[in-house]
Amino acid sequence: MSPQLPPVAPAVTAELVAALSPRLRKRLDSGIAKLADRPVVRDGAVVRIAVDDDTDLELHAPDGAVRGADAVRCGCLLAPDCLHRAAAASLAPVAEDTDSAAPQDRSAAEEDTAQAPETATPEQRAAVRAVQLATSAVLEAGTDGAGAVLQAELLRAAHTARLAGLHRAAATAVSVVTALRAARAADPAYHLTELAAGLYDVLSVAHRLPSASGGELTALRGTARQPYRPDGSLRLYGLFSEPVLTASGYAGAVTWTADAEGRLYQVSDVAPGGAGRAVGAADRTVRIGDTALSHRELARAGLAVSGATVSPTGRLGAGAGVRAVRAPGAGWHEEPVARLWAEPVPDQIARALAGGRDLLFLDVTLTGTAAEAVGDCLLAEGAGVPLRLTAAHDDPALPHRDNLRLLSAAPGTRLRVVARLTPAPHPRAQLLAAEHPTRADTRLDIGLDRLQGADLPTTTAAPSGSVPVPVSASASACDEAPIHLLRRRVHQAVSGGRPVLALPGDTRADARRLRRCGLTTAAELLTDLHSAAADRAHDVFGRLRPTDPDRFARAWLAAAHYTRELDRTLCLAAWTS
Repeated sequence: MSPQLPPVAPAVTAELVAALSPRLRKRLDSGIAKLADRPVVRDGAVVRIAVDDDTDLELHAPDGAVRGADAVRCGCLLAPDCLHRAAAASLAPVAEDTDSAAPQDRSAAEEDTAQAPETATPEQRAAVRAVQLATSAVLEAGTDGAGAVLQAELLRAAHTARLAGLHRAAATAVSVVTALRAARAADPAYHLTELAAGLYDVLSVAHRLPSASGGELTALRGTARQPYRPDGSLRLYGLFSEPVLTASGYAGAVTWTADAEGRLYQVSDVAPGGAGRAVGAADRTVRIGDTALSHRELARAGLAVSGATVSPTGRLGAGAGVRAVRAPGAGWHEEPVARLWAEPVPDQIARALAGGRDLLFLDVTLTGTAAEAVGDCLLAEGAGVPLRLTAAHDDPALPHRDNLRLLSAAPGTRLRVVARLTPAPHPRAQLLAAEHPTRADTRLDIGLDRLQGADLPTTTAAPSGSVPVPVSASASACDEAPIHLLRRRVHQAVSGGRPVLALPGDTRADARRLRRCGLTTAAELLTDLHSAAADRAHDVFGRLRPTDPDRFARAWLAAAHYTRELDRTLCLAAWTS
């Protein structure tokens, strides 16, 4: 995926792919690969791709995104029925779909004040069924088989769902397409677990919505945009900043602040861009009120806001009526900020697993490093348990991994940190911010500030080709929990599709092991998942009937739901043991 291309609305990509002949559809993925290697030039609101020495393809994005099929223009002899237009749309990031003015659209406040239980409309049931079918087809094919045609079908279904007022299903379906593209492009930012989570969310919403009513239906529908509500005057204290870098082509920074009661608020600056924008956004001026603070400065200072507007997730609005000026900040060991670390860790974990904020405020002692398949992680002791602190981003332009590597060379160092919970059968979190290992009252934004060897305690030296220490026996045992037998199959289905699980093999040994460990339901789900994958009935002439994507998707959803809930239970137990 080229970061130089403007994002394209889902409906545009779906329309261009649908207009291709069957012959051109078969060539679409190879056409995308060829176009990805061609030179790209931006001229104001127009982006040009050199299809060959004599032919250019143009994407017109006057508001930063391509909103209509006629905005993708090709100069080849076959245009407008050529392959190039659909290939360019499929190569570009997916734009936010703003065409959502359907009669069913209502604000969150209107939904909350509904007096009687409601049920999904026929239009919504049809739309969510389309999303379900398109997602099931993607799951059946796996990442290797889910090319541009299947992606376009899912984008079309997402657009239809948004028009029907099903914003949650639409947004999650788009995120699945973005993750699929990252997987197929071997993007370093791609993570199989994130794609699996996206597929689970889409299929779960599609499964539950037709029979939902009242508050459950409201949550499953979602809202077009987060409503900002007036919140009067706020006195905020900066905590830390983190870079934002998404696979969908957006980048920037978010600065986290807290009020005197410990409530968290965010100030964000996220726009189309790549790693360069993520690195530089911290030094941009905060876009709220008249303040001249940068994000990096706000993370260590304070803010007095009047006429504040706040989204349900705590994001501060930057409307014309908002006023903000710089105010003194507070250290992490000073009130009122210190109360965030005073909250018992089990309470923080329980809130995060219940869908609340996922930030953890911990006091830890560094113990070393451990090698993992996705890269080394920092080992530490905190809240009475051994935990692993991992990098929030793998992009080499951001200093996450380098900072973790340096901190691992300072075993015994005690630090106050901020991390983001990663649900797992063992204590695990992404390290976002920390105290400086040698400078009192100095904070480090792990994704923005770059540590040097001289920053380490004098009793340690900067690592030079250091070898990670082995993971402790208790951590290894946790990794080998029997539930991995089912989780592995869930992830294999996402990457390889139904055919991988349909291959001949004996799953009875895994099922027996799960039963011996008391995981009878897991054993039954594993057996059913393989059975659904291998179910190919024959017709009266002995020919194989088409597969049943619905059955396979249902079996996969059940297995994914079970592992998800068990992981949450094991995660809470690991942090509180």
